[in-house]
Amino acid sequence: MSRYIRQETLAEVGPAGQARLRAARVLVVGAGGLAAPVLQYLVGAGVGHLTLVDGDHVSLSNLHRQVLFRENDIGAVKVEAAAASLRRLNAECEIHTVPQPLDPQNALQLVADSTLVLDCADSFAVSYILSDTCRAAGIPLISASVLGFSGYVGGFCSTAPSLRAVFPDLPDRAASCATAGVMGPVVGMIGAAQAQMALGVLIGQSPSPLGQLISFDMHSLRTGGFRFDTAPEPDTALGFIAASAISASDFVVELRDQAEAPMPVVPFAQRMTVAQFTQKSAAPKPGARAVFACRSGLRAWQAATHLRSYWAGEISLVAVGDTVHFERQTT
Repeated sequence: MSRYIRQETLAEVGPAGQARLRAARVLVVGAGGLAAPVLQYLVGAGVGHLTLVDGDHVSLSNLHRQVLFRENDIGAVKVEAAAASLRRLNAECEIHTVPQPLDPQNALQLVADSTLVLDCADSFAVSYILSDTCRAAGIPLISASVLGFSGYVGGFCSTAPSLRAVFPDLPDRAASCATAGVMGPVVGMIGAAQAQMALGVLIGQSPSPLGQLISFDMHSLRTGGFRFDTAPEPDTALGFIAASAISASDFVVELRDQAEAPMPVVPFAQRMTVAQFTQKSAAPKPGARAVFACRSGLRAWQAATHLRSYWAGEISLVAVGDTVHFERQTT
């Protein structure tokens, strides 16, 4: 009782809200900078069950923003190092670790077993996979993104429109912490806001965090936001599939060149470029499914968008991924 008394005293929480936190099963995808405050605040608040998903390892360049880790964690699996730290914060919280990347295949069961999902991966492929999966399952999603001095957090799905309703298209280019940089305290601020929105959903806060987006620009020291409760879902959407879902009858395009990917996503994939589809110089046979593969999903999205302008068949995307997590830019 004394552990949670400071929040349970709040009328919005009370014993009933605290009981909902204890019964909650929260899926957190990504165990990096955003997850550092998210995980600590959820465990501190008494969330009963957490599942952590991330296939990455702790590196020295993570430490300026991933403050859940210490120097002696370098080289460790992120979800295992995070879980060890969190258990020292609150031994009552049950923590399950999944030391592998999220993909469309494992997302189905992970989301189905959850009360709430938090997208802390800062990868647009992961964000769209989670949004599509959560929307189909009716599970709320709190998704955040940060780059440089700015970012956002929003509550999607369940009773609110999906992330696709607010961000129907990917950016023209991808930037990452490695290429564009990021300020650690900005990551912490947005992660803390993400944790608060998650707790608000779990206790039934009104107005609901679902359907709300909050933006942060700490370069100009401004915050903003808007509600998107009535945002329409896009009529058509390009969805991601796992590489294992590719079949021999698919028209598979590998958009990574030989230097980037000596082995294509599948042996029978054709190596092509986005420009070939911009020029309308390639198309699948009638009845085939087109599958575009690249590292982050961005080139696949671009090529598929061009193909869709002159070909009406089924199109799927594969984000093969690696240790680099690409981050969305907000406008």
